[in-house]
Amino acid sequence: MSQKTELRLPVPHQGVEHVHAVLDAPEEGAPRGAFVLAHGSGAPLCSDFLEAVAPAIADSAGLAVLRFNYGYAELMIRSGKPRPPERRPALEVVHRAAIAHARSVLPDLPVILGGKSLGGRIASLMVAEGEPTAGLCFLGYPLHPPGKKDRLRTDHFPDLDVPALFVQGTRDPLCDLTLLEAALPSFAGRPTVCVIEDGDHSFNVLKRSGRAPSEVIGEIAAAVATWADGAL
Repeated sequence: MSQKTELRLPVPHQGVEHVHAVLDAPEEGAPRGAFVLAHGSGAPLCSDFLEAVAPAIADSAGLAVLRFNYGYAELMIRSGKPRPPERRPALEVVHRAAIAHARSVLPDLPVILGGKSLGGRIASLMVAEGEPTAGLCFLGYPLHPPGKKDRLRTDHFPDLDVPALFVQGTRDPLCDLTLLEAALPSFAGRPTVCVIEDGDHSFNVLKRSGRAPSEVIGEIAAAVATWADGAL
């Protein structure tokens, strides 16, 4: 298992002075890169999915994986009450603090940015505006809102001149794979798509697939490792 370190990350956020963060380092050997992994809109860094996939990626891909709470998620955990995601500027100020922390504690390593759903999209918007990165890793990119396939979130794709991995489920209501395939020629960098058969937006698979959740996590971690071989 990966080596897990819990952190209190200071952030310039109006609602909180710090957020909870976790750094998963590979169990064996020094990491070859860092992956700043942001969470999705409805689940913080301690979601079942991120608790499973972060250490799996750390060990399989040899990456130090830093996950963190956005400000609203930190407040949600403290209060025990659900909160909607904040607007982009409030998300980005925390996200940038996490990136800065990764660069400070792992100064000689290339840094990959990305995340689950919302977190991956925010990372890509920052990269489109100049945030440097060795690559983008999307664990369920939210290509469009559910049932609104005419509202594609692809306007910034021509500004993303970096390697990118899209890990997408075939049953994801937020990403029609045909539409993603049609949009990728506008992506300025080198996009790679890993399809998780029967996976929904949270990468839950149908029972008839015969795969356990741990097997799906393994598929995702292996895909990230293979992609990182070419990106780093």
